[in-house]
Amino acid sequence: MSGSNGASQDSQAGGAVLYETTGSGVAILTFNRPDRLNAWGPDIAAGFYAAIDRAESDPAIRVIVLTGRGTGFCAGAYLGAPSAAATVGEAMEEASATNLAELVGERPPHFLTTLRKPVIAAINGACVGIGLTQALMCDVRFAAAGAKFGAVFARRGLIAEFGISWILPRLTSMGIALDLLLSARTFLAEEAVELGLVKEVVAAEDLMKRALEYAEDMAENCSPASMAVIKRQVYGDDIRDVVDANARSEVLVHEAMSRPDVIEGITSFLEKRPPHFPTLRPTDA
Repeated sequence: MSGSNGASQDSQAGGAVLYETTGSGVAILTFNRPDRLNAWGPDIAAGFYAAIDRAESDPAIRVIVLTGRGTGFCAGAYLGAPSAAATVGEAMEEASATNLAELVGERPPHFLTTLRKPVIAAINGACVGIGLTQALMCDVRFAAAGAKFGAVFARRGLIAEFGISWILPRLTSMGIALDLLLSARTFLAEEAVELGLVKEVVAAEDLMKRALEYAEDMAENCSPASMAVIKRQVYGDDIRDVVDANARSEVLVHEAMSRPDVIEGITSFLEKRPPHFPTLRPTDA
């Protein structure tokens, strides 16, 4: 059946994560628990991993867009209904003896940085806790005007979870990261763009149109192999010094020269036409 923006949708309407594709090679993953602002739980985790694996392994998919249904992107971990407040102590004691994978899923959020395909977050609403960490591990972020953000861990008696203490200073600065993590304050999309956490803020009704416009331009005009290698370079070079990063890039340039992508990229530029890059091969990146 037809999904939003003319996309093809074949996920069941009741699934925790919906999966759609566009003709240009963009997969749209939508958290589908709007009744709880898409708060993270085992159902969303399982659906998310399955959808990501599907997009990553499909040669027709070149870019992934992640968003949420309703008024929330992902409002943190699902803590239960207000009626569960009386049993929190008992639940926490049980949780402390439980494998974290059973609570939040089998993969840490930073696994998104290891994918070969770009992941674009379209943050439609509340982006809090583990939801914020998931969004920050995406490669590029767009946000709806007025969307609320928060690294609320300290206000829950928790610590900076699941790699947010690694990614937040890299996207902003040490000072900004400490402000957001220690105060655990709520801030809006308009501040998030000033801090460098999101690329653009757009009206809520235009969010998916803008995110898809950006993603489809990448899918149609950027080499999948090049994007895969560039992702590996950016995240990998962060732990190298500039000499090592440069030496590694020289090796990667020589590897790139043997791929048809370079010929097509240069030829299409000279012929002033859109490029027709080959799909990503298992040996690329």
